[in-house]
Amino acid sequence: MLNFLSDTVTLPTQEMMDAIQHAMLGDDVYGQDQTVNELERLAANMLGMEAACFMPSGTMANLASIMAHCPRGSKVLVGNESDIYIYEAGGASVCGGIVYEPIPTQADGRLLLHDLAKAFPFDEEDPQFALPSLICLENTHNRCGGKVLPIAYLQEVKEFAAERNVPVHMDGARIFNAAVALDLDVREIARYADSVQFCLSKGLSAPIGSIAAGTQSHINKVRKIRKMLGGGMRQAGIAAAPGIIALHTMVARLDQDHRHAKQLADGLARINGIELDVQQVQTNIVIFRVTDPRYSWDSFLQTAKSRGVIFSEMGYGRIRAVVHRHITTDDINRAVQVVEEMMKKGPF
Repeated sequence: MLNFLSDTVTLPTQEMMDAIQHAMLGDDVYGQDQTVNELERLAANMLGMEAACFMPSGTMANLASIMAHCPRGSKVLVGNESDIYIYEAGGASVCGGIVYEPIPTQADGRLLLHDLAKAFPFDEEDPQFALPSLICLENTHNRCGGKVLPIAYLQEVKEFAAERNVPVHMDGARIFNAAVALDLDVREIARYADSVQFCLSKGLSAPIGSIAAGTQSHINKVRKIRKMLGGGMRQAGIAAAPGIIALHTMVARLDQDHRHAKQLADGLARINGIELDVQQVQTNIVIFRVTDPRYSWDSFLQTAKSRGVIFSEMGYGRIRAVVHRHITTDDINRAVQVVEEMMKKGPF
């Protein structure tokens, strides 16, 4: 089975499995797990931030970061196509008493400054309005097809936020994909955010976990919120050890995933009945439409799966393919061949 469902399907490398067996363990809730401490120091240093906290998931890392920034009754400004807004179960409202204000997301993942400005009331002393307390950006942007936010744009948003005394949180689940695509040190991206979340278990191939990073005072709050949310882990070094290996060994190879994604896009774009703009593929995510009237998006997915290829639906009838380290050049050629045969033969 060729699994393009997500880069979360990646399995740990043998080096990661070996690291689990030899990890130095302790109680992380008390700060005594040396392996977790090492991972947190490494992650913070790579991002150029003061501190980091190992989290069970990206959802919890985003939620704890938002709650650490935002007082109850305030607003968090998020893209209407962002993962935080769509896929994270409304946690900021449920757990933090924070109001989501969805901002129109551009096709390239940006939130325009004039749209962000509309979320700030003319009179901040007017008691009728919830006040913005955080801006969230997503980089790379999942539902926009793995788009990378330009550095100049990140700088504009940071300056806009600073003028209004509001911090910026970056959902950087795939921030290392962004850094590789831009051929920059990841610090050059993270510097424009007050806090960052990134995932260890997507393209980096660790089995579990995410990192929340920021100032020391911010991470102190995040750590307390993590405990409140049930995310305090004891001998968590067995989960952190693969993350250390991932950060040392898996970042540079993300470029191969990006090249494979381009290869997949090139192949699919040549098939009658598939609509795909190859120029829009920037990292490891390929989004396309099926224009053949014989197929709905659902019948396309079911037929592809029956023939050994797994894709996913990405809203508005779009299909998503995510490339990762288990996908080879031969796999891509085979996937293109399967879709081409499907367009000739029809469903099932």
